[in-house]
Amino acid sequence: MEIVGKSVPRKESLDKVTGAATYTADRIEPSILHARLAVSPYAHARIVSLDASAAQNAPGVLAVLTGDASEVLVGEEIRDRPILARDRVRYYGEPVAVVVAETEAQAQWAANLVQVQYEPLPVVNSPAEALHPDAPILHERLKEYEKSEDVVSVPGTNIASIVHVIKGDIERGLAECEKIVENTVSFGPSDHAAMETRSAVVQIMPDGRVFIDTSSQAPFAVKKYMARYFGLEPGRVIVRTLFVGGAYGGKSSVQLEPIVYLASRAVGGRKVKLVNTREQDITTSPVRIGLQAKVKLGSTHDGKIKAVQIVYHFDGGAYNDKSSAIALSAASDCTGPYSVENLHCECLTVYTNHVFPAAFRGFGHTEMTFAIERGIDALADELGMDPWELRMRNAIVPGDTTPTRNMLNSSNLGDLRTCLERMRELSGWEDWKVQQLNDHTVRAKGIACFWKNSSFASNAVSGVILLFNQDGSVNLETGVVELGTGSKTVLAQMVAERLRMSVDRVHVKFKVNTLDTPEHWETVASRSTFFAGRAALKAADDASKQLIAIAATVLRADPDDLELGDEKVFVRADPRVQIPYKDICYGYRYPNGNSIGGQIIGRGHFIQRWMSPLDPATGEGQLGPEWNVGAQAVEIEMDTRDYSYRIVKAISVNDAGKVLNPKGAFGQVMGAMAMGLSYASHEGFDYTDEGILLNTTLRTYSVLRYGENPEYIVEFIESPCLDAPFGARSLGEYGLISIPAALASAVSRAAGVRMNVLPLFPETIWRAKDGGSV
Repeated sequence: MEIVGKSVPRKESLDKVTGAATYTADRIEPSILHARLAVSPYAHARIVSLDASAAQNAPGVLAVLTGDASEVLVGEEIRDRPILARDRVRYYGEPVAVVVAETEAQAQWAANLVQVQYEPLPVVNSPAEALHPDAPILHERLKEYEKSEDVVSVPGTNIASIVHVIKGDIERGLAECEKIVENTVSFGPSDHAAMETRSAVVQIMPDGRVFIDTSSQAPFAVKKYMARYFGLEPGRVIVRTLFVGGAYGGKSSVQLEPIVYLASRAVGGRKVKLVNTREQDITTSPVRIGLQAKVKLGSTHDGKIKAVQIVYHFDGGAYNDKSSAIALSAASDCTGPYSVENLHCECLTVYTNHVFPAAFRGFGHTEMTFAIERGIDALADELGMDPWELRMRNAIVPGDTTPTRNMLNSSNLGDLRTCLERMRELSGWEDWKVQQLNDHTVRAKGIACFWKNSSFASNAVSGVILLFNQDGSVNLETGVVELGTGSKTVLAQMVAERLRMSVDRVHVKFKVNTLDTPEHWETVASRSTFFAGRAALKAADDASKQLIAIAATVLRADPDDLELGDEKVFVRADPRVQIPYKDICYGYRYPNGNSIGGQIIGRGHFIQRWMSPLDPATGEGQLGPEWNVGAQAVEIEMDTRDYSYRIVKAISVNDAGKVLNPKGAFGQVMGAMAMGLSYASHEGFDYTDEGILLNTTLRTYSVLRYGENPEYIVEFIESPCLDAPFGARSLGEYGLISIPAALASAVSRAAGVRMNVLPLFPETIWRAKDGGSV
């Protein structure tokens, strides 16, 4: 291969580094109106009264909308969320009103004038509190809500969804065990902290068409749900997305768009723009899910795991949206990449008075992996065994089955043991025990493994169109959103490879417009390369057939004798007989003026086969096509006087199947590793007992900063997935998934105490070490 497997600069790089790239919030038009939100200062309260008269009479204000503006309930998995709070607020920062004005300043001024009288209600601040018998019920109408088919709720409680995954006989398995350990972990919600805050622009035309410009990673989902929520014809909902400045799953939810739709409708359909401030992006829009979990592991004396019993309590926040889907995905892979005969997993998503979750890089697997990997370390301690050896002994292999009873083979499962072997070499794991560097500094290492099956809708689709230009170059059109991952560059590489042309001659359209762009389900789940790649190859093959057909006529040759190469069609046995793409891609004109053919347009589409929902009683089913794996390590140096530590090195070995763009792949994995280190060591929301969020800015919400990054070592092994384009496995999320667990392993070893609570602040370590409360 000449192009696939080579490091190709990203197609959008020049636009981004020169500032030419435009984002949704960059749109400035003289006639555009601006919206601002008034939000709740309480986490849980009854709305006694709301007076918007002062805001309505403020300069430049055209409309003020409250919960009375619409009775529509929204939400992806459970439709339980009012667009603007009605009667009650359920989280700090929940929108209670939206103001539309001529300028942003006027809208913000008026939003501050909205007067709301609240009656505070008891606050549910954690999953444990939500499940307490005396907890206030946050959704009394849970039974009435419209739900997805795979959501099983428990009305009369705060349980939004419940999932069971059962395999083998857990009681028999535990009875056969010679060592049993139990371990609990917990961490709260946190922010996605994307550089670009969320934004949306809506205009309603006189003929009923609705134009939505949004910073979404799922424009076709916005189209679908907006049509569903408001009874619109899908063909009249046109959603457009430019570049997106980071998303990490947080921009897959539909939140601002319904608010701005109501705002535009209130001002006669005029164009209205709403851009989150950083504070509102943190407090008002969806977050990463929190988790409290208990894992029981049983094994033989020699470390063979015989039984796993798991209880997950996911913090679903005030509204369900995607949280039950996240929990379902986590439960489906709950054992981690280990062979387990006997399993019982109970997974609850519960309502709390926190911001509701969106997807987050890993879609429940980072959280699930932290729980299971901390349990694996606890079992290694109990057995007195090398943690690497325990993992190697139980690593899942072809011939084993998943928790949801899917048979694994060398194509749908990556090679974990080879990843573990290479990680051992790169980390110098033979010296895994704590090293004393001086009187008060120690060095420690931690390891963890990961796997993930990319769960998605069983009817998820992707399409690609290739349009030839008169010079023989190609335009690539796809619904994949460019989030900073370089996905469209990789698609261009695939097309160039298949059409035997320079990747510089494949021109990518970055703007997605649901009116004329072929649908791509959502740019989530590390599925862009797989889904759109399959579609792109079909489109290239379609174009190839057309090129060969017209060339065969012109060259008076059998189509079976022709090949493509260097932007030409030539006779295989005599390459001197050839014709350039540019002479036939818009048809061919004979010397006498007669013409044949026309513009060559290649099309391709893809839909995944054999997906099925999980059985609600047993968890049997298949949510995705393949399980990708890897092993990671973190090395730290800790000051034992105050438990401050420096992250020295982070290592990730991923089974990539086939690395399509080496530098791009390295950047993807390294960025994900940095993200994992950041939220494991720094990130988390600070709530008061009343559910008030205290760290609402990037000054107080701590992230990994310049100078704190370690040395990153990223390597790949390549065991192809036969269903994937060129055998390539997913990468976008996989550099993150087990990094928090690996860091916790290293910190635990350095401090001499088991660390199961995130984030791993020095204070958290001190409390765990010296008997304080964590």
